[in-house]
Amino acid sequence: MTASVPGPPAAVGVTVGVEEEFHVVDAETLAMRDDPALGRSLTVDRDGVRVGDEISTTQVETATAVCETLGELRQQLAAGRAAAAAVTAELGATVLAASTHPFSSWQDQRLVPSPRYLELLERWGLLALQQDICGCHVHVGVPDLDTAVAVMDRVRPYLPVIAALTGSSPFHAGSDTGYESFRTQWFARWPITGATEPFGDAASYLAVVESLRVAGVIDDASHLYWDVRPSTRYPTVEYRVGDVCTTLDDAVLHAALLRSLTRVVAARAGAGQPPATVRPELLRAARWRAARFGVTGELFDVATGRLAPAPDMVRGLLAELRDDLEACGEWDEVRALTDAVLGRGTSATRQRALLHRTSDATQVAAMLVAEGLAGCSEHG
Repeated sequence: MTASVPGPPAAVGVTVGVEEEFHVVDAETLAMRDDPALGRSLTVDRDGVRVGDEISTTQVETATAVCETLGELRQQLAAGRAAAAAVTAELGATVLAASTHPFSSWQDQRLVPSPRYLELLERWGLLALQQDICGCHVHVGVPDLDTAVAVMDRVRPYLPVIAALTGSSPFHAGSDTGYESFRTQWFARWPITGATEPFGDAASYLAVVESLRVAGVIDDASHLYWDVRPSTRYPTVEYRVGDVCTTLDDAVLHAALLRSLTRVVAARAGAGQPPATVRPELLRAARWRAARFGVTGELFDVATGRLAPAPDMVRGLLAELRDDLEACGEWDEVRALTDAVLGRGTSATRQRALLHRTSDATQVAAMLVAEGLAGCSEHG
């Protein structure tokens, strides 16, 4: 992606695509399945989606095609999950849709021996070996790097609220962490994750990338794991803030909110509205509360400097996006999906409640497998 004059707002957010990472688990025990077959650069195209390997031998990643409607995206997400289940079934395994596993640990996996991941091991040591978390990456189409940077600078205050809706990682190595998204905390150990400061323009962004390369932290911009970044492969801005969504509904909602937010802030940038001034310390605090409490407690509103009930923060975000969602014919669906999450709770909330009822983490894993593949069988 090269720097250029930002395109018209209509060129932003026309397309969306999603990459989902899943744990591979044994079909019988539901423990993480360390299979050498996943370490041989697995890449399979099925039903228009890609299924490939990830950093560990207990993970797979799916990637949708480029979509324009939420209906297309739902179909592609379902096809991807069905394809991942079919590929792993050949190994006597299946896929579990959550950012952490309810009882297995990083010691139950190995690094995939590809050049990229071996380079990560050389640079990051134990951090690379302990990467037993899965994420959801949403790509929203933008015309150029200047637009991507303008969006990055302006979405920062909103991302904790959106992340709070996705929590699916309450457990780690068999322990209840107390978090809705422990993935966020675990990943925060890497110095190339989290929120960035505003860049102002594409030239400043490229200068930061070059400085990080010189520092030896990255080889290139594809090694940045920030909450939002310009993609180096596609004409998109890529969001990496969310946990893997256990249900299809939540995955569609996550992508829909991020696409709408991208359109809204790009329009503000086009109208000359500057980014909000937010101290990095406060943004980290907002991110931490979202990871800790999800939508069950209070979130930190960086605009007011006060705590507010999470449902109020979520509905406040929807109010800001309503005009855009209505103009795109997505309001009714997005509002209904949001109400559903606020009513039944996130995946993390449901996981924790089931464990407290049954004291059986295997039942939690079974729920995650079943919910993650619900509605996907017709695409298998």
